[in-house]
Amino acid sequence: MQSAIRRFLERLIPPIPEPVRDEFAILSATRLQSQSRALFLAMFLTIPFVLYASSAGADPRIRYGIPLAMASCCLIGFISLIQDRNASGSPDLARKFIAESTFFSAAICVLVSVWCVLSWVTAPAELRLFYPFTLAMGSLTTIYTLATIRLAAILNIIIGIVPITIILLLSGDPVGWSAAGSLIMVTTFLFRLITSQNDQFINLLMLRHEMRELAHTDPLTNLFNRRALSEHLERQIATGVEQRGFTVALVDLDGFKPVNDQYGHSVGDQLLIQVAKRLQQACGDNGIVARMGGDEFAILLSPDSAISSSGCADHMLSALVPPCVVDDHVIRIRASIGIATWPIDGETAKTLFEAADTQLYAVKNYTAKTQASNLTQGKEARLKSG
Repeated sequence: MQSAIRRFLERLIPPIPEPVRDEFAILSATRLQSQSRALFLAMFLTIPFVLYASSAGADPRIRYGIPLAMASCCLIGFISLIQDRNASGSPDLARKFIAESTFFSAAICVLVSVWCVLSWVTAPAELRLFYPFTLAMGSLTTIYTLATIRLAAILNIIIGIVPITIILLLSGDPVGWSAAGSLIMVTTFLFRLITSQNDQFINLLMLRHEMRELAHTDPLTNLFNRRALSEHLERQIATGVEQRGFTVALVDLDGFKPVNDQYGHSVGDQLLIQVAKRLQQACGDNGIVARMGGDEFAILLSPDSAISSSGCADHMLSALVPPCVVDDHVIRIRASIGIATWPIDGETAKTLFEAADTQLYAVKNYTAKTQASNLTQGKEARLKSG
């Protein structure tokens, strides 16, 4: 039973996909904030007409008290929205605003529904339809305003539309039945429209998220690509404090081409994937790894990283020491690393990359000369022994 109820609720109010949850909250809060101002103002200006048209014989608490309470709520809501222009400044603020709006709209809806039901009961027969008509106009407009917040829209339907609809159906009056039927059809159509638009909105956000991921992700390793790393680096520089520098490292694999030549590109691709995972694990949560292209990677360590600039190269190289096993081939891979620290080695993304690149190729040249020297010395030693 509980699982059936859970499935029904998930179908009625499906969860927002995690990748777009924050963006959905911000956009929903922005839309709701802009439209709610106009809604509160319109409802506030409607109250005098409601007071004028209310039944003269009704209880003063119903005729004047509830409408004035509604007017006060609308005025408070309008003023608070005018003063607070930062409800969508962050996902947390947006979600808080959405939760407050859901509660506030439901509270106002309770007042409107109570006023409508009690006024309908005490009103003369010829004036009764005025109350469901007024409630329907206000509730349906509110439901549309809350279109991106399904829970709030559903609460307004249950609290605002359902009670008066039931009363009209039980009234025994054909005109009341007709009004109830119209309310049911209009509300059903509006809710279907809202859910459809809501689903389309989420699908568009997911599509945009996927396109953004494709534009910023390396398809082979699922690491960030060069563009994404540059954007992260620019943001890090813009928010950086000189006393808390950060590190950029360029990693170039040594001897990768012979792997492709000997074992084929499929093995080479799997080797790159393993190297990417090892570099990610070595960086931890306070760094990002990107594939720059071919067998070259880049690492951006945040100021909060436990890996120091001086120890970065040794830390990353140690992660590559264990041999990689690809399709039963045991492959040992080495790498050269160039390090640059902001702002000492450069104050812009371009100068940081240039500094790291210069050091990288200095390391590669030194390694190549060392290997050549060792090879020459080995040949000479073999000649002497021979």
